[in-house]
Amino acid sequence: MIVANTQHGARRVLVIPARRRSTRLPDKMLLRETGKTVLEHTYLAACRAEAPDLVVIATDDEEIAVEARRFGAAVVMTSPDCPSGTDRVAEVVAGLPRAAIIVNLQGDEPEIDPAAIDRLFDLLEKNPAASMATLATPIRTREKLHDPSCVKVTFDNKGRAMYFSRSAIPHAREWNETLLAAEPALFHQHIGIYGYRRRLLLTMPQWPVGRLEQIEKLEQLRVLENGESILVAVTSRATRGIDTPEDYADFVARHRAA
Repeated sequence: MIVANTQHGARRVLVIPARRRSTRLPDKMLLRETGKTVLEHTYLAACRAEAPDLVVIATDDEEIAVEARRFGAAVVMTSPDCPSGTDRVAEVVAGLPRAAIIVNLQGDEPEIDPAAIDRLFDLLEKNPAASMATLATPIRTREKLHDPSCVKVTFDNKGRAMYFSRSAIPHAREWNETLLAAEPALFHQHIGIYGYRRRLLLTMPQWPVGRLEQIEKLEQLRVLENGESILVAVTSRATRGIDTPEDYADFVARHRAA
């Protein structure tokens, strides 16, 4: 792995892991019906954030690397054996000795709010006891509440995550539709963007898969199972990643209507 010397002093680093293969939408990073690839849209949105000292794309695919360099991104080639995006981000950070706070933004998030990125950096800067930070947004429909692809999160009065689940949490013993309209919201959707402290990020790949993680298929549960804290900030603006052909078609339509 080679990172330019000018980047070695970066303290706040945003890494965009981008892999080539996707089962539900092959080559989604390179789709370009809008005139720009999904990856370029995500990178440009990330660059509008004010907090990062460095934005870098991490990939094991040469075609993605060529595309990233075409639009001017810094690129780090990582091992093809990385089992997850988190491992890919950790590999990048291992080569950046001064990186202290790291945000992991998936390459299929072209509509990410730059302010959300800044908020994650700010959360960890202001809360030194927290090892990790993420975002959530209120859930206001039963359809989303009971959709297993919509990950839910509950957190305590200090904003520390208590649990993440594909099930509806908290589970109402007696259901009433007014629960969905409560203020502050009772149900929250987890938004899959993460901020880490260096120590945690480099330690996580060494932990075995957790029992709860194995059941729910949610990597963030490994952090809770190992006694680390995750801060959750609530945002009213939910990001919409691209996982399916329908997601991409909707994104293209929104882009053209803007």
